[in-house]
Amino acid sequence: MNISLPDPMRDWVQSQIEDGMYGSSSDYARDLIRRDQGNRRQQRLLQAAITEGLASGISDSSMEDVLKEAQARLAGLNTD
Repeated sequence: MNISLPDPMRDWVQSQIEDGMYGSSSDYARDLIRRDQGNRRQQRLLQAAITEGLASGISDSSMEDVLKEAQARLAGLNTD
């Protein structure tokens, strides 16, 4: 695969290599792709949570109760 970049982008990639951040332009491209894949995964998870929340309807719980429940769930996740 060959990728053409305008000079300013090519210079940026080269500066990242010279700074020791990456060993090559291929390393840089692979890192960007991995990050993009992770971001897309996070977006899908977030969208699924939003869709689930919207589908669940309006809660009878107070905001304080919702917050306490969320904090309890987070505390439970941190102990596993």
